[in-house]
Amino acid sequence: MATRKPFRSAPPQLKEQHYLTALFEPASVAIIGASERPNSVGAILVRNMQEAGYRGALFAINPAHERIGDLPTYASIEDVPQRVDLVVIATRAATVPGIMEACGRAGVRAAVVISAGFSESGPAGAELERVVVTIARQHHIRLIGPNCLGIMRPDINLNATFARGNANPGSIGLISQSGAVCAAMLDWARPNNVGFSSVISIGSSSDVDFGEILDFLIADPKTENIFLYIEGIRNARSFMSALRAAARVKPVLLIKVGRYLAGSRAAQSHTGSLVGADDVFDAALRRAGVVRLQTLGQMLATARALFSHFRPRGNRLAIITNGGGPGAMAADRAASLDIPLAALSTHTIDILNQTMLPNWSHGNPIDIVGDAGTEHYRAALAACLADEHVDGILVLLAPQAMTDAFDVANAVVATLGLAQKPVVTCWMGEEQVESSRRLFEQAGVPTFRTPEPAVELFAQISAYYRNQQLLMQTPPSIAHPVQPRLDEARTIIESALAEQRTVLNELEAKALLAAFHIPISKTGIAHTPAEARALAEQFGLPVAMKIASPDIIHKTDSGGVRLNLRSLQSVHDAWQEIQNEVRLNRPDAVIHGVSIEAMVSKANGRELMVGVTRDETFGPTIVFGAGGPAVEVHRDRAVALPPLNHFLAADMIRSTRVFRLLGEFRHMPPVDMAAIETILLRVSEMVCELPWIRELDINPLIVDEHGAVAVDARIVVENLPPGLERYGHMAIHPYPSHLVAQLVLRDGTHVTLRPLRPEDAELEQEFVRDLSAESKYFRFMNTVRELTQSMLARLTQIDYDRDMAFIVVRQNNGVEEELGVCRYATNPDGVSCEFALVVADAWQNHGVGRHLMTTLIEVARAKGLKYMVGQILSQNDRMLAFVAGLGFVLSGSPDDPGVKRAVLQLQVPPL
Repeated sequence: MATRKPFRSAPPQLKEQHYLTALFEPASVAIIGASERPNSVGAILVRNMQEAGYRGALFAINPAHERIGDLPTYASIEDVPQRVDLVVIATRAATVPGIMEACGRAGVRAAVVISAGFSESGPAGAELERVVVTIARQHHIRLIGPNCLGIMRPDINLNATFARGNANPGSIGLISQSGAVCAAMLDWARPNNVGFSSVISIGSSSDVDFGEILDFLIADPKTENIFLYIEGIRNARSFMSALRAAARVKPVLLIKVGRYLAGSRAAQSHTGSLVGADDVFDAALRRAGVVRLQTLGQMLATARALFSHFRPRGNRLAIITNGGGPGAMAADRAASLDIPLAALSTHTIDILNQTMLPNWSHGNPIDIVGDAGTEHYRAALAACLADEHVDGILVLLAPQAMTDAFDVANAVVATLGLAQKPVVTCWMGEEQVESSRRLFEQAGVPTFRTPEPAVELFAQISAYYRNQQLLMQTPPSIAHPVQPRLDEARTIIESALAEQRTVLNELEAKALLAAFHIPISKTGIAHTPAEARALAEQFGLPVAMKIASPDIIHKTDSGGVRLNLRSLQSVHDAWQEIQNEVRLNRPDAVIHGVSIEAMVSKANGRELMVGVTRDETFGPTIVFGAGGPAVEVHRDRAVALPPLNHFLAADMIRSTRVFRLLGEFRHMPPVDMAAIETILLRVSEMVCELPWIRELDINPLIVDEHGAVAVDARIVVENLPPGLERYGHMAIHPYPSHLVAQLVLRDGTHVTLRPLRPEDAELEQEFVRDLSAESKYFRFMNTVRELTQSMLARLTQIDYDRDMAFIVVRQNNGVEEELGVCRYATNPDGVSCEFALVVADAWQNHGVGRHLMTTLIEVARAKGLKYMVGQILSQNDRMLAFVAGLGFVLSGSPDDPGVKRAVLQLQVPPL
């Protein structure tokens, strides 16, 4: 899971341009394989570039040196009399390695390989692709493709694709692994006046991948919304890091098909058999704040809703209809999507009773009956918009003789006004409602012909809201105040691996759980019937007996389980019965004995399952759901990526069907939900701090009103890959709680230095608000008064894998007061970072800034970054002297004489 650092040829200095600028904003382009043969790829590329009106220098490369229209034409890229930013290669696959060598000698900076015949064609093609990428990296060439449609940047008239026609300029950044999907979307977009900032077909993504392109689009002011079409992910950490960074500032919608390249390995556990690659991908997207859709139509409909004035806030839907049938259809689809119908407030019911016809439905769906007029629709919509129990509204209309469909549509549009809630419309029929639909489209109100897709759109809008909440969560690796016994746990694993065992025996597995304070049932291993009797007598009857074998997952199926044994004689007899039956059913299994456990008896107990499995792309995954021997049959589970906190753990529990059985149920009281959450958090801690764990099953976990206990546990471990960074096995970096420090300032004030958290947004806002005008100007280089919500999101929602921010706080009358903040953001070159520092005016010259900067520098150095750079106003003498004292080298900025550049070398270069 370690991040592959992309190769860069740029010098180690703060740069004004993104390192992919040559690829996406080239000043010069050469088409290699340009041709005038009708309908050839080379001819279409030339035509598209010329018809788009590309304003840079355009060259044609044709080995036969055939003249290509009025273009400057050369036999080789090396013959072009100037250095070329971007080449577009459309020749046979076998010729591409030689062409790439020539591009390297010519100083080309970026390439798009249209050609097919590489990894998609088999082992020989995969080897050819590897050769091409190796050559590109040797010459510092960044590469899109191979086997792709190409790229478009309509704003600069760049159309380096073989698609038919150009794209309209706009705000959507489209990244797709399928050229056909790009072509289909472009064909749809033109007549619908949908525009793009970028259209990027990445094909095999052999070099430049989703993560790097997302980084570019985050910084691209032309891109406001991002669409992704994905078939496979190569680098999960890079992908998740960039995806989460993008979703914090720009809406991201995604279609994922098929299974990604590194599918899950055959599992050795219940958990592994429950979780597929697609489950894990869904879990990753939820944590990234992204909405996954199924079709292009859904993507575009959702985009129109999300990117308009709507602000999703929840999933409680109100349905307003003039017919019972359409309302029932909508309600049925909502139920199938787990979208609850809003419980209308008493005040709303009162209003509707006063304004609706007497025979309205008096509930949700709000059936205002067939002869309802415009005023009834207007009143019902206004009441729902004002009801705090309603998160979104679906307005349905079936053409009726008594109802003017267009007049009602006008009323809906007028009533929306500045409403923040999502409102979706469904005017059923065709001829009588055509003008209404046009009105909705002009007003930016989503509209449909049938109820089901309208409900689906609301489900997608509410999923965006929920996933944005999940994105905000930044749990630490250890969330519980009672620390686990890490040394004890690591010793158990290392001892097993030293004996070349990957499956812990039951005693070891439960000892590992106990080290993380997970309640376990008393267990011992009996190697003889006499030992079984002795353990049963020690634990107290009744007991449970289970075969102890690393090869047997489903103990019941092999005949290896006896429960509720109430006499020592039955324990004695059961030991031999289990041995005999298992040897008959599983003669291949290694048997270590029979485990004896105190029988857990909970009259109100529910059987649950908590597990961990390792996905080859996204790393460890936590699973929760219904437990017991039929766990694979029920297949009731929620999947999440670690780390977890209480919010995420509670979200997992609520996402399962078994959740409905955990409350008061028939004669049973509700279970101890806090105990379940705690165990999920403890398992998350195990995953974070014990990267050796490949699979884990706690099944059953029995929970009642008094707590939870792990009755059975199975853990599979493996050796770590060499050079694995801390938390490098995880797709999401946990909150770095190990960096929290208690300090004493020069005047004796006790303070806490800690990494910034998303929930510090209000603290950060107040800190900036209280800065003097001069401090604000020195920090932001403008006269900002306070931070906007988007600025707050950028500053407080940290991806700790790529960026870092620290604050110093003190307790002031029981409330945290921020004294200073510093941060670095890793530059796109992958080797340098840009820093910023500001200290509250009253706390300058107290040592706050030095504590912050020395910590920041050490963290950047440990991360492997080579340079820390910053821009400081020339008149900020105090800051210039401060960073110079820390070892920064100061120089003038070539772009702005009013700014000084400060550079600190973090790594000592080898002699």
